[in-house]
Amino acid sequence: MPKLARTLTTGFAVAALTAASIPAATAEADTAGWPCPELQLADRWYGDNAAKIQRVIDERGRCGGHRERPAPLAVFDWDNTVIKNDISDQTVFWMIRHDKVLQPRERDWRTTSRYMTDEGAKALSAACGTETPAGKPLPTSTNVACADELLSVRKDGKTTAGKDVFADADRRRMEAAYAWVAQINAGYRPDEVRAIARQARDEALRAPIGATQRVGSTTQVAWVRYYPEIKDLIATLNRAGFATWVVSASPKETADVWSSGAGIPPSRTIGIGSLTTHGRINGHLEGCGGIPDGADGIITYIDGKRCFINKKILGIQGAAQLDQAPASIRQAVAGGDATTDVSMLRDATGVRIALNRNKDELMCRAYDNADDRWAVNPMFIQPLPELKRAYPCSTTAYENADGTRGPVLRDDGSVIPDQRDTVHG
Repeated sequence: MPKLARTLTTGFAVAALTAASIPAATAEADTAGWPCPELQLADRWYGDNAAKIQRVIDERGRCGGHRERPAPLAVFDWDNTVIKNDISDQTVFWMIRHDKVLQPRERDWRTTSRYMTDEGAKALSAACGTETPAGKPLPTSTNVACADELLSVRKDGKTTAGKDVFADADRRRMEAAYAWVAQINAGYRPDEVRAIARQARDEALRAPIGATQRVGSTTQVAWVRYYPEIKDLIATLNRAGFATWVVSASPKETADVWSSGAGIPPSRTIGIGSLTTHGRINGHLEGCGGIPDGADGIITYIDGKRCFINKKILGIQGAAQLDQAPASIRQAVAGGDATTDVSMLRDATGVRIALNRNKDELMCRAYDNADDRWAVNPMFIQPLPELKRAYPCSTTAYENADGTRGPVLRDDGSVIPDQRDTVHG
C-alpha cells in the first residue's frame, strides 16, 4: 500500500505513518457523502455526550467532502469500556477450572515475574506443590488451595494470607498483576493461548447476565457482554473513516480473540506483548520507550498505553515514545474506564469518553473537565450508584511511580480540587 503523504516531524522524533497504520477496510470505506454517519444509539448516552462525540465525527471524519484527509485516530481500552466485565479474569477463571495453568520453569514462581516477592513465590509453591513437572498442567480444578492462591494473586496482588506478591514496579508503567496474566502463559504457543481465550469467551458470552461460577472455593463473575452503544460508536467511526484501535492491558492474544466482535481486527489490537523462544511464549514482555524487550518494565498501563500508541500506531522511535506526541497526530477520540487509561485519554484532542467506575484519578480529571473535552457516562450495563464520598483529587488520588500517593495536577501544575460524583446510575 502506498505511504500516506504525510511525514511526522517533531522535536524528539521523525516518523512516517504508512498505510499499514490504517486498515484497508477503513481506507476503502465509502465516506465521500454528506453528512457524516451518525450514532444509531445516540439516545442511550448520558446528557449531551452523544452530541459531543458526533461533533468530533463530523469535524474530523473522512466524510462530508473530506475524503482525502489522513484517517483520524480513535483508541479504546477494552475491559469495562467496550465490554462489561474483564476478559483476563474470565480467561484465568477458565484456565483454573480446566487445569490449563502450567507449573513454572524450575518449579519456581519467581520465574513468572521479576517483581514477585519471596512471600508470593513461597505461598504459590506451598499451595500448588512442586510435584508437577515444570511446563505441565497443575491440577487446579481439584486443588482448591492452589486455585485460591492463583486467584488472590490475579485479583488482589496479594497472597491469601495478605502478603504483597509484587514489589518495585514503576506504578505509572507497570501493573505486575496484569502482566502476570500474560507471563503465566509461558510454555504455550500464541495460537494455544488464543484457543484458550476463545473457549473462555464463548462460555462468558453464553452465560446469562448476573451468572456466577465456582473457581476454587470462591464465587466469581461468569458473564461478559459487548456494550451495544460502544459497538455502535466504533461502527460509526469506521464508516466515517477513522482508524479505530483497541489498546488493552490484557494479553495481546486474549484481546485479539475478542476485538473482532466489536469491529476491530487483531491487526489494530494492542495488548501486553509476550516474547517467544522457538515459537513458545517465554514469560518476558515487549519493551517500549527505550525499555528493551525482555526487561519487563512496561506494559499497556497508564503511561505505557501512551508509549505503545506512539510506537505501534504513530511510528515514533525510542525514548520519545513515552512523551506526549504532537497534538496534530494524536488520537481524536479515546475511551476508557480506569486509571490505566488516563494518559491515553488525556492525549485525545477531540473527545475523551470516561465510563464511570469510580476510579479516583480518572474521575478527578474527567469531572474537572478543564478543556470541556471530557464526556462522563455511566456504564451501559449495571451502572454504579452515586459515590457518596468525594474523589480525593487534592490529596491522594494520584499514584506516583513509587506507589506513594499525591494530588492530581492539571497540565498547568495547579491542583484539581476534590470532585463529587454526579454522573451515575
